Amino acid sequence: MAHYAETHAMLGSGFYLMPDMSSRPEWDGMSNSMNLARFWTPCGWRQPADNLAGPARPNTDWILPGLVNLHSHAFQRAMAGLAEHRGSEADSFWTWREAMYRFASRIEPEDLHAIASQLYAEMLESGYTHVCEFHYLHHRRDGRAYTPTSAMADALVAAAQETGIGLTLLPVLYMQGSFDGRPLETPQRRFAHDVETFLQLLGDLRTRHPELCMGLAFHSLRAVPEKAMTTVLESGLAQDGPIHIHIAEQTAEVEDCRRTQGTTPVAWLLDHAPLDTRWCLVHATHMDKDETCRLAATGAVAGLCPTTEANLGDGLFPLLEYLQAGGRMGIGSDSHISVSPVEELRWLEYGQRLRNRGRNLVADDNTRHTGERLFAAAQAGGWQAAGLDSASSTAGTISLDASHPLLAARQADEVLDSWIFAGNVPLVREVYRHNRCRVREGRHVQHEAIAARYKTTLARLRT
Repeated sequence: MAHYAETHAMLGSGFYLMPDMSSRPEWDGMSNSMNLARFWTPCGWRQPADNLAGPARPNTDWILPGLVNLHSHAFQRAMAGLAEHRGSEADSFWTWREAMYRFASRIEPEDLHAIASQLYAEMLESGYTHVCEFHYLHHRRDGRAYTPTSAMADALVAAAQETGIGLTLLPVLYMQGSFDGRPLETPQRRFAHDVETFLQLLGDLRTRHPELCMGLAFHSLRAVPEKAMTTVLESGLAQDGPIHIHIAEQTAEVEDCRRTQGTTPVAWLLDHAPLDTRWCLVHATHMDKDETCRLAATGAVAGLCPTTEANLGDGLFPLLEYLQAGGRMGIGSDSHISVSPVEELRWLEYGQRLRNRGRNLVADDNTRHTGERLFAAAQAGGWQAAGLDSASSTAGTISLDASHPLLAARQADEVLDSWIFAGNVPLVREVYRHNRCRVREGRHVQHEAIAARYKTTLARLRT
């Protein structure tokens, strides 16, 4: 069977993927289908041999470049929905974190492989074709290293290979319990490295997986002292690849930083780290106007995770001010309470509508359709945060089912608006990556086997 051949065509400052439609088996038997498919580009929708006037015709897919999920803690997918009951005290991010620690304490490499495979299959089915894995579950339950030390990371790599999703692996440095240097609590011992063993892990992973896109991550300013961050950044292992960090997610974190460091987390990082386009600041929820403008000016990406931020009660990112300052952003599903780029993008806009009591706030004079502006920003920012060229052959493509009623009689510039804002009905019909079909008729090609293994794993973890 012929596979999907992807070539690249440049359109101004953007790109689009121009498939060789004659080699796509899913188009066999469709009359004139090679001329009817539409391809989204940052410069608008394109067709190989037709214009886009008029509504969509039946049985013609809308093809998009895949999205990057720029922030993932894969193991947390298995506990989604298990922390939605009131405890004996006021629930918060910090009480949720204790529940997460308890769940994480049971997971071994084979469990992580099963959980991550299920998650990555769900991501592909929803329209993500690449994931940045913010990986800090490194060691055994008692804090001792596995043999090899990369066993947990290896499980994530194996899950990505099995499912066909692209992976940027971000091993995380986690050293202390807070800004005051307190030691890690017992549940956090699985996460711990000193600088020497962390750099050794980075080197070992690059040797074991030379084909892998790799960066690194600092868990947060409260978990990594300044001297350690500087040492890592000056090492040879930090000279390429993306650099991610959690920052300013919770007001308690901001106040602790102000009390111990004399300033806020984002301001401290702007003043002490060489922020540039390689960096991704995850959450950055609590910033003042000056911090917002300064962050935008660095070219770094703000990694926004609206469903997790809502679930944990974090707050609302100053999206409008950030975009107006020229800031770059991408989306992630973080704790995976939801695995849907549609829901992340919708709630980015809805949060601003609730905050400002207006509509279509992300749209601007250049891009008047809200869905298109959101998708374009997330697509470009996501690939930057993953450390990849957005025109790379790793991008993959997703096909929206144009025969679905939600896309009936839609003009080209209405398709993304309808996909994002017209409900939660899955519209991704097929996903191709590396010339292979990963999702067919809305389901991952290995859906049954992966789901069966996941169910068995969860049954054991919860007994």
